[in-house]
Amino acid sequence: MELKLYDTLTREKRIFTPLDPSNVRMYVCGPTVYDFAHIGNARPVIVFDVLFRLLRHLYGAEHVTYVRNITDVDDKINARAAEEYPALPLNEAIRKVTETTEAQFRQDVDALGCLPPTFQPRATEHIAEMRTLIERLIKSGNAYVEQEHVLFSVASMPDYGKLARRSLDEMIAGARVEVAPYKRAPMDFVLWKPSKPGEPAWPSPAGIKAPGRPGWHIECSAMSDKLLWSNALSKLSESGLAHPHQFDIHGGGIDLVFPHHENEIAQSRSAFHTPAMANFWVHNGFLQVEGEKMAKSLGNFVTIHDLLKDWPGEAIRLTMLLTHYRQPLNWTANALRESQRTLDHWYELTADAAPGILCADVLGALADDLNTPKATASLHELRTEAAKGNTGACSSLKASAQLIGLLQQTAGQWVSFRPASIVIDESKVTALIVARNAARQAKNFQESDRLRDELAKMGVVVKDTKDGTTWEIAR
Repeated sequence: MELKLYDTLTREKRIFTPLDPSNVRMYVCGPTVYDFAHIGNARPVIVFDVLFRLLRHLYGAEHVTYVRNITDVDDKINARAAEEYPALPLNEAIRKVTETTEAQFRQDVDALGCLPPTFQPRATEHIAEMRTLIERLIKSGNAYVEQEHVLFSVASMPDYGKLARRSLDEMIAGARVEVAPYKRAPMDFVLWKPSKPGEPAWPSPAGIKAPGRPGWHIECSAMSDKLLWSNALSKLSESGLAHPHQFDIHGGGIDLVFPHHENEIAQSRSAFHTPAMANFWVHNGFLQVEGEKMAKSLGNFVTIHDLLKDWPGEAIRLTMLLTHYRQPLNWTANALRESQRTLDHWYELTADAAPGILCADVLGALADDLNTPKATASLHELRTEAAKGNTGACSSLKASAQLIGLLQQTAGQWVSFRPASIVIDESKVTALIVARNAARQAKNFQESDRLRDELAKMGVVVKDTKDGTTWEIAR
């Protein structure tokens, strides 16, 4: 079966052909561990877990390497550590923040049904590789040293901006470019910088005497090359050796295209003199909450950790997969409730079934640029047949759902795992909302308020919007 993926670099859906079928390699940018991951962070985690599962199915689990990094050195981490642990030395405070946040991230994504990547490197574990890469860039004339900083010279990369498809002038006009005396040009970006007193610090490259720390972009270039090329040399076939320092898929959110992924390409291609860093650049779209951008100021900022208090991870996962990964996703409580009901029915139907033959329509949809909405529609068709007593459809439903990380539990585990707070009489809720809307229309606000209070006692929050009345489980 042919797998087709949309490549952001070429702006087309292409047939995926691995550089080496015996070692298919994928790198995805992971979290910066200064705060609990929010539901926007959950989207790429789930999307690329589905792709990881599909690649394992097509090429064999032992022939796929998936790297998702942890950024544990960053200005945001330093600020959070100083804020939360003001009495501790900064480095000790940073360690507390990063260890706690990383542990919570791993726990959260496990609950979402995601497989652990092959490698989950922390940036601070690969400082030596970063320094080596920086030295290569200086030697090749792509980087320069100025005032204890090392910077990448964007002018040295003739086709810089190709991924974002923006000219240098457009990028300068549209970006918040840091004006600094150590830059030769506005778009030049930091590879290494001096550390302030008390901050994490390592011996600097290029003969710089002051200790320092890496810039953000160099981290991913160094870790991807180390774990997907240098570590993979023993696995590479002769055909793979024709593509040094390249790998198959680089993924992440669409917000990373510029400048992060653009800068990764510039660093890696310049350091290793290769025509490409990755053969495919795959990006997921943005996420909104109830039609609005997620922001703490709007009161709609939701962490995965908090969401898991009220909803099973598989309900969250299915809700994410109902929208194609490249499209914007509107996150709503109603969609979560519908996913909950769907999974209730699927678990009920497949309780006694063993996984059977994968549905060709589900597999075909996934092979067509991870078309999870179409795959889900095929799962609903299997559900319809299973409800008629078709045992083959039951078994196929279980196997096909498991391919995308659903129906991973037994029916008994699913029922016991459901938080009690969401087990409510939805027909009664609907009836009360209809009655309340009628009271509001009749301007009987006393009765309207009484019905709202009754819903609140049931654990239901009512929201009146310009599009009508919605409700959700009280958090």
